[in-house]
Amino acid sequence: MVGVSGGLDSTALLYLLKAEGFQKVVVCHLNHGLRGSESSGDAKFVKQLGRRLGYEVLSEKVNLLAQMRLTGESLETAGRTARHAFFAKCGKEQRCGLLLLAHHADDQAETILWNLVRGSLGCRGMSEIQAIKMAGRSMTVIRPLLGVRKVELAEWMNGQDFNWREDATNRVNDVVRNRLRNEALPLLDTITNRDVTPALLRAAQLDGEWRELLDWSVTAVAATDPQGRLHTGVMKNLPSVLSRAVIADYLKKKQIENVDWRLLERCVDLLDVDKPASVNLPGGKRLRRKAGRIFIES
Repeated sequence: MVGVSGGLDSTALLYLLKAEGFQKVVVCHLNHGLRGSESSGDAKFVKQLGRRLGYEVLSEKVNLLAQMRLTGESLETAGRTARHAFFAKCGKEQRCGLLLLAHHADDQAETILWNLVRGSLGCRGMSEIQAIKMAGRSMTVIRPLLGVRKVELAEWMNGQDFNWREDATNRVNDVVRNRLRNEALPLLDTITNRDVTPALLRAAQLDGEWRELLDWSVTAVAATDPQGRLHTGVMKNLPSVLSRAVIADYLKKKQIENVDWRLLERCVDLLDVDKPASVNLPGGKRLRRKAGRIFIES
C-alpha cells in the first residue's frame, strides 16, 4: 500500500513505483475535509491517477474538525490519528502490512530539527523502515525517498511532464511543521550562508551510530536479574549515560510510553538510596527500588 495525498512527494513516489515495475500496489487516499472543493479535487485526482496507472484505489473522507472538537486534539495530532485509523482499515481489508510513505530528505531535516529543539529525542530523524502500531494494527512503514531532496523530485516530475496537486495550506504558518519548513530552515540557511539540510542529515546519521553503540552496551552490561528486575549494584558502576540508557530500554520493553528526559532523570535518581524509593510512571504504574532491585509495580 502507498499513501498518496496528490501532492508532489506522494505523486512522485507513485510514478516511481510504476516506473520500477511494481504491480501489486494499492493507492490509499484520505480526504481530511479541510479545504472544501480543493480537498475533493485532490481525491478525484488521486483516484484518476491510480486507476490510470492500473492500481486499485482506496479513498475515504473524514471530518477532521469534528474529530478535533470531540477529542480536543491539535490539528496535527488529529490528522495523524485519522490517517493511522484509515491505513489500519486499508491494511485489514487488503491483508497487507506494508505501507510506503513519501517522506523525503527535507521532511527528514524538519523532523531532526523539531526533535532537537524539543530536547527529548536527541538528533533523531525518521527511520527508513519502521514498525508502527496504527489503531491497534502493526504496520511496517517504508520511506524509500528519505535520501532524496524535494527539488530533485520536482525536477524529475517536471522532466516527465507529470502533474500534481498543490496544497496551499502548506504555505500557511499555523502549525509547527509549516513554521519549521517555511521560516526556521530558510532562516538557518541565511544565517549560516549555506544549505543546512545536509548537515542536519549527517548529524542524525552520527546520532544513529552512537545509539547503535549505546544499544550494544546496554545488552553487554546485563543489568537485569533472572526475575527481570534491574540490579542496582551493577548499575551504580556504570557511566551516567549508560545508566539512563539501561533504564530507558527497560521502560520501553515494559511498554511504558511518553518517557521524557525529566522522567528519565527521576528514574535514574532511584540509584541514590538517599532519594525517594519510587517514581510515578504513565499509565498508573510506579518504578520502585527495593532490596537492591528496581522494578515496575501497579
